[in-house]
Amino acid sequence: MHPRRVKFDSDVLNTNSENSLLQFVNCSVLRADGLRKEHIWVRNGRILDEKLVFFEEKRSADVQVDCNGLILSPGFIDVQLNGGFGIDFSTYNSNDEQYKKGVKLVAKQLLAHGVTSFAPTVITSSPDTYHKVLPLLKPSDASEEGAGIVGAHVEGPFISKDKRGCHPEHLVISTFQPDPAQTIRNVYGSTENIAIVTMAPELDGAEQAIEYLVSTGTTVSVGHSSSSLGPGEMAYGVGARMITHLFNAMRSYHHRDPGLIGLLTSTKFSPDSPLYYGIISDGIHTHDSALRIAYRTNSAGLVLVTDAIAALGMADGVHKLGTQTIHVKGLEAKLDGTDTTAGSVASMPYCIRHLIRATGCSIEFALHSATHKPAKLLGIKKKGTLDVGSVADFVLIDENVSVKATFCSGARVFLAPAEE
Repeated sequence: MHPRRVKFDSDVLNTNSENSLLQFVNCSVLRADGLRKEHIWVRNGRILDEKLVFFEEKRSADVQVDCNGLILSPGFIDVQLNGGFGIDFSTYNSNDEQYKKGVKLVAKQLLAHGVTSFAPTVITSSPDTYHKVLPLLKPSDASEEGAGIVGAHVEGPFISKDKRGCHPEHLVISTFQPDPAQTIRNVYGSTENIAIVTMAPELDGAEQAIEYLVSTGTTVSVGHSSSSLGPGEMAYGVGARMITHLFNAMRSYHHRDPGLIGLLTSTKFSPDSPLYYGIISDGIHTHDSALRIAYRTNSAGLVLVTDAIAALGMADGVHKLGTQTIHVKGLEAKLDGTDTTAGSVASMPYCIRHLIRATGCSIEFALHSATHKPAKLLGIKKKGTLDVGSVADFVLIDENVSVKATFCSGARVFLAPAEE
C-alpha cells in the first residue's frame, strides 16, 4: 500500500490522529553534524527509528509529508522571554485566571516564531508578586494551544544594584543572609516551577545559595553583577552553569580584571562540563564585534535568547516591564527617562538571522544555539533534538530562517500565510 502524499501545508496535517505513521520527506534535517537530506518518521508525537519501521514493522507511512525542500529543525527554545504581544510576565494585575490567559496568549503567538518551548521570565519583583505568579508558570508540553513552558526564569531580585539595568532598585536584595536557603524560600515561595535563577555571585551568602538552588534541580545563571572573575569561578565550582545575557548588566572586560566575561576563557571548565551563556543577537544589546568575540572565543557555550518584552509583536509606543515604563521605537526599548536598554523586541528567527550575518557562522550552528544547546543547559533530553525518541516538536524554515510551519508532537500548529 502506497502512502498518501501531501504537502506540508495540507489541511490533513491540522491534527495527528492516534497511531498514524507520518513520514516527513524532501527536507534538510538538522543533525548534530549538520544538515542532512533525510526523512523523519513520527507516530503518537514521537520521532521513530526508521530501521524499526522498515525491518521490524515492515510498513509504509500512512501519510507522507512533502516539506518542499525546506529545513526541518527542532523547535526553538527561548530561555529568557519577559513577555510579548502586550503581555508582561512580571505583572500580576488582578487574578490568576487573567494572568494565565496572558501566558497562554504569548505561548500561542510564539508558535508563529517557531518557538515550541520557553521560560517565562520574571524580573526583580516583590516577594508577593513571586508568590502569586510562580505557581502559575508550571512546566507544560507544547500543543496546538501554544509553546510549552520549561519552567520560569527568575531574573533577580538577588542582583547588584549597580548593574540592575532596568530592574527597580527598591526591590533589589543585596544579600542571601542570614540563612540563604530560607531567604530564597521566603522570597520565591517555592522553587518548584523555577527552571533558572539569575543572581549576582558576589553577594553575601551566594555560595550557599547556589548550592541550595542546584540541590532543588534549579539551573543557576550569573548576571546583573559587579563581580570580578573570582566569584564567577566560585559560582561555577558549586554548580552554576550559565551567564545571563553576556556583556549586558555586568562589569566591562578589563585586562587586569576580566569580570564575568573572563569566564569565557576560564581554565576551570571542561568539555564535559561546559559553561553556557545567553546572548541577545538583536543588533542593539550586543555590538556585532562583541558577538564575533564571543563566537570565536567560546562558540560551544553560545545560547541564543531574545530577552523580549511585552512589546514583541506590538507597535512602537509605551509598554510595561514589571513596574517599569518602557519606550519602544523600532528594535530599541529604553527605560523611561533614561538611555538604559530594557529588553528586546526581536523574535528568535530575527536573532538567528542576525547571528549568522554578524559572525559568519553556519545556519546549522545558529540553529543549534536556539535548540540543542538550551535543551542541554536545562537537562531536557527529549527536546531540542530530532533524535529517535524525542518529542516531535519541530519547525520548517527556509534558508532565511522564515518560519513556514510549526509542529508540536507531530501535529501542525502553525502555518504561515501563503505568499502572494
